[in-house]
Amino acid sequence: MASIELAHVTKAYEADRAAVSDLNLSVADGELLVLVGPSGCGKSTVLRLVAGLELPTSGRVIIGGEDVTTAPPQARDVAMVFQSYALYPHMTVRQNLGFGLRMRGVPASDIAVAVDRTAGMLGIGELLDRRPAQLSGGQRQRVALGRALARRARAYLLDEPLSNLDPLLRVDTRSELALLHRQLGSTMVYVTHDQEEAMTLGSRIAVMRDGMVEQVGQPLDVYRHPANRFVASFIGTPRVNLFPCVCARSSGTWSLASPVLRRPVVLPIRDGELPPRVDAGFRPQDADLCDANDAHVVGSTILIEPLGPVTLLHVRVDGTPESSLRLVVPADTVVHHGEQVGIRIRLDRLHLFDNSTGTRIVEPPRTGVGPAKMAPEHR
Repeated sequence: MASIELAHVTKAYEADRAAVSDLNLSVADGELLVLVGPSGCGKSTVLRLVAGLELPTSGRVIIGGEDVTTAPPQARDVAMVFQSYALYPHMTVRQNLGFGLRMRGVPASDIAVAVDRTAGMLGIGELLDRRPAQLSGGQRQRVALGRALARRARAYLLDEPLSNLDPLLRVDTRSELALLHRQLGSTMVYVTHDQEEAMTLGSRIAVMRDGMVEQVGQPLDVYRHPANRFVASFIGTPRVNLFPCVCARSSGTWSLASPVLRRPVVLPIRDGELPPRVDAGFRPQDADLCDANDAHVVGSTILIEPLGPVTLLHVRVDGTPESSLRLVVPADTVVHHGEQVGIRIRLDRLHLFDNSTGTRIVEPPRTGVGPAKMAPEHR
C-alpha cells in the first residue's frame, strides 16, 4: 500500500479554463478518501492525474513517497475501476479478473490463486465461467472491482463505480465495499457526486467545486462544521435551510433579523464581530414544531413527504411567499396540508456564513453565556 499526495497540481485544457487549480491533497496509507462534488467540479480529473491517464500542467503527483508526475500509468502500480465497468465482452469472468496480472507477466499458477481468492472475497465464485453479457449490473460491478483487487496494487482508484446500479443494489454494494476496504486496509480514492455515498464510505471526504477543494475532513466534521455556504448546501440530506439576515449589536448581544424570522433572534454574547449581513442556516433535523407564540418561524405546510422513520415537511414562511423551509419530524407527527405551524430553531446548531464571501463565521469561545433566547416583541 502507499500514500498519495498532490502538490499544487493544476490541469488546464485551455488557457483560460483549469479543470483542477492549484490543488493540494494528501491520502494516507490505507485510507479511503472520497472526492465528492457536483458534475464538472474536477474530481474525475484528479483520479486520472493520479492514475497517469492525464499529466498535470503544473505541480507534482507523489505515490508512496515517489514522484510519479511524468511516469506512465503502468509504472505507477495503481488499479482503477471505471463507471462503465470496462469488461472485455469476449472473455469469461475468470479471464477478466486475471487480465491485469497476465499483462504484468505473473505466472499462471499465481494468477489462478489470485483469481480464486478475489472471487471468493467478492462472492462471485460461481460466475467465473460466464461472460459479461450473462451478468447483471451488480455482478458486472463486482467483476470490475475484482479485476482491480486481484492485482494487489499500491492504491485503488474508483470513479463512480456504483452509479449504474439500481438504488437498493447500490446501497448493498456500498456497504460491501466499505467492509472490503476495512478487510484489505488498502489505500483507496473514491469519486462520487452522491454526498450520501461519500458520508457513509469515506474515512475522510474532500468536497470539490470548480477544480478546487473546498473542505477536507471526517464526514461528520464536514457535516457539522461546513467551511462555507457551498459545503453546507451540498453535504446533507435533506438540504440545509439558508436565509439572509441582518446583524445588529445592542447591550453586548448580537441579534439576527430576517423576513423569514417572526421576530429578531438574540444570539449568545460574543467577543468577536459579525459582518452586517450573514446567511443563517440550520439542518432540517435541527428544528422542532412548536406553538406559534414560541416560534422563530411561522408558516404553512405546503408538502408532506413520508420517508419511513421520519417525515419531511415543506413549510412556506408567512409573509414571504418566495421562502420555504424543510423540517424533519417524527413519522407519527400529525400535520395536514395547509396547516399553519411554528418552527423553533435549535440556535446552538445554527450556522452563520458571511453573506459576501460565503465563508463560515467561526464563533469565539463563549464564557458564562446562558442559552440563546428569543428577543422580546417590538411594539
